[in-house]
Amino acid sequence: MRLRPFPPSAGHSRAAVLEAESTLIGQYGDLVRLAHVVLPASLGRHRRVLLAHSVVQRVLPAAHPGRVVPGVPLPRREGRQDRAALRRSYLVTVVRDALALGRRPALWPARLAPPRTLLPRLPLVLGLRLFPGSGSPEELRFAQALSELPAPARAAFMLRLLPGMADESVADVLTAAGVADPVAALRAAEAFSAEQADGGRVPQGFVPRGFVPQEFDACALRASPTDLLRRRRRVRLGAAAALAVLVVGAVLTDTPSDSASRHSALPSATTRSVLRPADLTRAPADLWDNTSRVDFTAWPPRGSRVRDENLLARALSTWTRPGPGTRLSATRATPTAAPPDAPQLLYAGDVGGLAVVLFHDGGRLARYTEPLSADEPRSLTVARADDADVTTAAAVALTSDSAGVRYLIAPWVAETETRDLLRPDVLGRALGVSREGVTQPVRPLPAPDGCTSVPVLQLRSSERIAEHHAFLLAGLDGLSPVHLTYTPLPGRGAPSREPREATGPAALSAWSHHACSLGALRGGGVSAVHAWDFAEQDLPDGGGHAVWTCARTSTWRGPGDVTVTLRSSADGPGAPARTLSGERSTALCGRFGRHVAAATGWRSPKNKWYVLAAGSRAVTALTIGGSVSAREPGRTLAVPAPPHPRVTVRATLSTGADLPGVAPSAPGPSSGGAAH
Repeated sequence: MRLRPFPPSAGHSRAAVLEAESTLIGQYGDLVRLAHVVLPASLGRHRRVLLAHSVVQRVLPAAHPGRVVPGVPLPRREGRQDRAALRRSYLVTVVRDALALGRRPALWPARLAPPRTLLPRLPLVLGLRLFPGSGSPEELRFAQALSELPAPARAAFMLRLLPGMADESVADVLTAAGVADPVAALRAAEAFSAEQADGGRVPQGFVPRGFVPQEFDACALRASPTDLLRRRRRVRLGAAAALAVLVVGAVLTDTPSDSASRHSALPSATTRSVLRPADLTRAPADLWDNTSRVDFTAWPPRGSRVRDENLLARALSTWTRPGPGTRLSATRATPTAAPPDAPQLLYAGDVGGLAVVLFHDGGRLARYTEPLSADEPRSLTVARADDADVTTAAAVALTSDSAGVRYLIAPWVAETETRDLLRPDVLGRALGVSREGVTQPVRPLPAPDGCTSVPVLQLRSSERIAEHHAFLLAGLDGLSPVHLTYTPLPGRGAPSREPREATGPAALSAWSHHACSLGALRGGGVSAVHAWDFAEQDLPDGGGHAVWTCARTSTWRGPGDVTVTLRSSADGPGAPARTLSGERSTALCGRFGRHVAAATGWRSPKNKWYVLAAGSRAVTALTIGGSVSAREPGRTLAVPAPPHPRVTVRATLSTGADLPGVAPSAPGPSSGGAAH
């Protein structure tokens, strides 16, 4: 959309110009928040904030009375200007420019910001990082869900929050801003608002048409310094580079035109830089309390040897060039090569007879250990840690021996306990933590065939970042323990529920039936396991009440596996749930696969066989095939069957779509139980 200037005869007065500026200033906060939400989150917090302000500050020339946005009524040229027309003009221009800044040209690398956002523009901030304040966990979840909408839908959502903006006006603004399908964007925004309100995801005290999370408020900002050590190093490198250019220029000027001699005067481009302890990044001690990015980047360096340059140099040298005597290990699909720049130092100290150094390079953790005596070789373990958050960056395993695993706890953790998942009614026990943040030994998870106790960490975040936020972590031999979460059964007539921490009575009871399966996940690079109770039904022949669960195992790499299980009221606490089916590398039972159906053969207490099937909340009918063919409306099904039936299931969703069920396992012979 191009802007055409008024003809010179328009004769706008200075009063009209001031009126336009006054209108912009009055709407400035709403316009900046609108631009900030529409801009892609991939730009990063700091860049996104500055671009949002830049978009709005550049609106005035475009909506100035001396220019016209096509389709926008002109303000009156005499007397008081039409503020409504100006406001609409500003909204159109902000949405149009923010959408344009988020578009990448064809063949432009996805890892780079769009080219227009790379150009410096006012406001320009040097030496500081600006970002919105962090809100409650509910606000963060709301903000994350909003950021997943397409940009036009985000624009529609924010426009609907503004006073006096009916849906017709919102569609009109989107059309004028060049949105190809404003009706679809408006519908997506309406569906999102309804989903958040019905699901109880909007924090108490807010309503969908008046709630903006702090995470998206680009006018309420916090500031932190940039990496001071790295900035100083870059200044030194810049000065050295400038001096080198001058020296090379002088040499080239005084040297005869001989290509060989000129080539010998230039430094080698293949010389590899050496990682040095002096270049390590060290976060300030209070950064975690002054940032909205609560992850490993907010960890300060801790340990008694953070100034031991000899130890740090050995650790960096081992990561750069592991020697033949170094034990090198890495989680699946994790590169072990050293980073091009010096990483962040998280810990350096003596733990359990070992010297331990822990680094973070932005996407990976690297743990270096060497014995305090010369009896054992050095070791280096590298693991992925990208997209870590307040929970998955809350602890790191430092050492593991016969006494147990010692963890380094994040600085934002206020309480540290252990509890046994097989005993949901037993309260957690306090776990000792040193002043450096190192815990007492915690027993590792047992193997599935010897499962009598499943100890896990129960941590609680400081109230300075999240109120009453407790969560569970289970150690699986990786550097980062696994985050355990839970979604309860939907209430009768109530909307679907959101995932939550597995610390409530219902969550602990459910996890007691799945705890022993955790030991089988060792070495898989698992970041989180989520247990979702998606259906319940009464079993035939007095078999009791059953609950269907889909457990999703997510990895740091992204892919996840699911397992469907069944437990009944006859099972005591801690009794393993019966595995029915499963799939690998699937989106099922996650954020992008919210519908599931499964079926199994089952033998009742009266020694009669049935086919059981169940589906999640959106399922309206189930169809089974194989040994038995049947179709019934509803979310559960139980029909007589021959012994050991082989079945498949398909579900019909409320949208009319067809959903294939999770592939079943072979039925087992046990009475009164689901097939194994």
